[in-house]
Amino acid sequence: MTEIRKGQQPAELTREQFHERFMRRFHDPAFLTEHEAIARLETIAWQAMKEGRKAPITRPAGNGFKDPAYEVSVEWLDAHQRLKLAQQRWADPATRSRILLVCGSDRNDGTCPGEMSKTWRMTQLAKEQLGRRDVIVDVLDLSLMTSEYGREIHPCKGCVSTAMPLCHWPCSCYPNHALGQGSDWMNEIYERWVSAHGVILLTPTYWYQSPSALKLMIDRLVCADGGNPDPTSTHGKTVAEAKALEEKGWDYPKHLDGRVYGLVVHGDVAGVEVQRRNLGDWLDWMGLIDAGSQASLDRYVGYYQPYFDSHEALDRDEAFQREVRAVADAVGDAVQQLREGRLSRPERKPVRPK
Repeated sequence: MTEIRKGQQPAELTREQFHERFMRRFHDPAFLTEHEAIARLETIAWQAMKEGRKAPITRPAGNGFKDPAYEVSVEWLDAHQRLKLAQQRWADPATRSRILLVCGSDRNDGTCPGEMSKTWRMTQLAKEQLGRRDVIVDVLDLSLMTSEYGREIHPCKGCVSTAMPLCHWPCSCYPNHALGQGSDWMNEIYERWVSAHGVILLTPTYWYQSPSALKLMIDRLVCADGGNPDPTSTHGKTVAEAKALEEKGWDYPKHLDGRVYGLVVHGDVAGVEVQRRNLGDWLDWMGLIDAGSQASLDRYVGYYQPYFDSHEALDRDEAFQREVRAVADAVGDAVQQLREGRLSRPERKPVRPK
């Protein structure tokens, strides 16, 4: 067994530090009338954190798991079952084709920017184009994280780098009720990816990179690429057991392979090509299938122009709008060809760690 390296974990919060952080959510003076009730809730939350009640409601995993008697979070078991059923529906030839459109912008008019994103408009163009086909179109708007109460994607903790089997499919790091990390959107997002026969990512370029919400989702999808579908095999997050499993040999299952993908990346000055390549490389690695040259787009809207009239710049750029529609058509065609057995999958590379 390799040495398990320790020494980075910070000191536990003091009671005073916990109180300060807990009370930040009650900054509104309207909460003052419930001071005593809030104090009682704080005591409960403090004890939950001290005792590490990450998953306070569990039950035995049951048949199909390595250790059926091991207690697993009921929330994880529910997500696991939903992914299992979604995969079965996806593989059923009688299931109607489904295409997931991911709007990757952080901006919408329900929060500080006060205006919808251009990416949202591109998403609607793709949706409209796909609406001409007999497919289900599912729009995932990641900007809801900035404008909707309780809509969060928590960051990946990097379990993969300790040992791949420690990264569970779906992710078992969240919800973490002991740390107040109960609102995590990813279980729903996992199901929507699994259900999709095709995926189109539409995103702006922020500082040469993907927007924050999109990057959070991408990082949390790491469990779809090699993740362990049986947390009882590692008895939760038991590091030594996970390392031993990978040392014996791990097959790094690709839980999302076989979906078709397309990309629409846009920006204002620089970075679109780099981000488009990064996203394509990531999706290729996960086993998704490139829908072809017409399905991968990087363009500028209002190149080196002011921001205040960028929507008008998009209005004028009818050629770009047609290209976005062409991406939708390319993915729609590829999904149909794949499901009819007329689109060959690229040869799989030898299985190996990242």
